[in-house]
Amino acid sequence: MMRKTRLFSVWLILMTLCVMITRPAVAQDNKGYKEALRRIEAAKASGATKLDLTQLGLTALPPEIGQLIHLKSLDLSINQLTTLLPEIYQLTGLTSLDLSNNQLTTLPPEIGKLADLKMLSLINNSLTALPVEIGKLTNLQQLNLLGNQLTALPPEIGQLANLQMLSLYSCQLTTLLPEIGQLANLQELGLYGNRLTTLPPEIGKLIGLKSLYLAYNQLTTLPPEIGHLTDLRSLDLSHNQLTVLPPGISQLTRLQELSLVENQLTALPPEIGHLTRLQILYLYGNQLTALPPEIGHLTSLQELNLYDNHITSLPPEIFKLTDLKSLYLQVNQLTALSPEIGQLMSLQTLNLQYNQLNALPPEIGQLIHLENLDLSSNQLTTLPSEIGQLTQLNFLDLSSNQLTMLPSKIGQLTQLQGLYLSYNQLTMLPPELGQLSQLFSLTLDQNPLVSPPIEIANQGIDAIRAYFKK
Repeated sequence: MMRKTRLFSVWLILMTLCVMITRPAVAQDNKGYKEALRRIEAAKASGATKLDLTQLGLTALPPEIGQLIHLKSLDLSINQLTTLLPEIYQLTGLTSLDLSNNQLTTLPPEIGKLADLKMLSLINNSLTALPVEIGKLTNLQQLNLLGNQLTALPPEIGQLANLQMLSLYSCQLTTLLPEIGQLANLQELGLYGNRLTTLPPEIGKLIGLKSLYLAYNQLTTLPPEIGHLTDLRSLDLSHNQLTVLPPGISQLTRLQELSLVENQLTALPPEIGHLTRLQILYLYGNQLTALPPEIGHLTSLQELNLYDNHITSLPPEIFKLTDLKSLYLQVNQLTALSPEIGQLMSLQTLNLQYNQLNALPPEIGQLIHLENLDLSSNQLTTLPSEIGQLTQLNFLDLSSNQLTMLPSKIGQLTQLQGLYLSYNQLTMLPPELGQLSQLFSLTLDQNPLVSPPIEIANQGIDAIRAYFKK
C-alpha cells in the first residue's frame, strides 16, 4: 500500500510540474492570439490597409481576419503557423503577403486567388513543392522561397511574367526547368546553396537579368547561352566545380562583380579582358598558375583576390590596373615582386602573405595610399628604406620572415597602429620606433632581441618608448 501511495505521490508531483511548465506557454499562446484578434478588430474599425501580426507565437489565425477586405499588406512572419485559414484567401486585394519563418509544409491551391499579389515571402518554411496555381499570381514581382525544401519548381512558374526577383537560396533544387526562361522581366535570380549540376540553355533568355547568384551548387560547366545575359552586373559562381569558363563570358560587358571562388580553374580565358567594367574579381581557391595578359584590360577593377592559387609570377599587364584598391595574393608561389608594383598607386590593401619573396623592390614606396600591408610568412631578410614613404600605413605584418634589422625610416610611418614582427631574427630595434605615437599593437616574440632587452620588449610598446627616450 505504501509503495502505491509513493508512486501516486511521484506521479502527482510530476503532473504538477508539467502543469507549471506548460501553463506559461499556453498563456503566451492565448496572449498572442488575443493580441492578433485585437489588432484585427482595430484594423477593421479603421479600414487599415496594413496589418502586422509578426512574432505573436501564433499557431492559428483568428477567422475574423477574412473580414479585412481593404487589406493590402499582411505580415505574418516569425510565428508558428503550419497551415493557413481559408479566410486568408478572401483577402483578394492583398498586394504583399509575408509568411516567412513559420512552419508551413504546403501551400494550398487557393493561393492562386490572391491574384493582386506583388510580393510573396515564404522564407524558412518547410515547403517541399509549390502548387501549380502559383502560376496565377501574374502580378507577382517578388517571390522569396529561401530556406525551403523544394527539389523542383512547377512549370507554371514560367507564367509569372512580371516577376523581377526570384529567391531560391538554400533549397534543394537539383534541376532548373526550361520554363525559367519565360521570366522575361526577371532582374535578380538567387540560386545559392542548391544541388544544381547544370543550367538549362533557356537561362540565356533572361536578358533583363542584372544579378545571378549560383554559389554553392555542383556546376561543372556553364552553357554558352550564359553570354546572352548582356545586362548582367553581378555574377556569383563561387563554390562550384568549374574547370573552364566559356568564351561567351566575353559578352557580359556590363558585369561589375564576378566571383569564381573555390572552383577548379587552372586558367582564365583571354576573353576575360572584355569585361572592362568589372570592379570586383574574386578568384581565390582555384588552381591558377598564371594570369593572361588580357587581365590588364580590366582598367575599372578595384578589388582583385587571387588568394590560394599556384601563381609564380604576375604578368606586366597587371600593373596597368591603376584603379586597384585591394590586391590579395596570399598563399601563392611568388618569388619576386616586379618594380612595376609601384604603378598601382591607388592600392590601399596589399596582401602577400605565404609566398616566397626574399626582397622587396624600392618602388614599394610609391604606394602612398597603402593602409594595410601583409608580408608575413615570406623569406625577407631586409626591407628597403623606401618603406618609410608609406605614411598612410595602419597595419604592417612582417612576422615569420628572416629579418635581421629594420630600417630607421620605419619611424616615418606615423599612422601605424599595428606592427607585427614575431618569428624573425631581429637583435635590435631602431630607436625611431619610439616615434610611432599611434602604435598600440606590437608583437616581437621569437626574436633574439638585445636592444631593447627582451624583458623590456615583453612589457609592451610603452616600455619600449621609455627605453628609447632614455
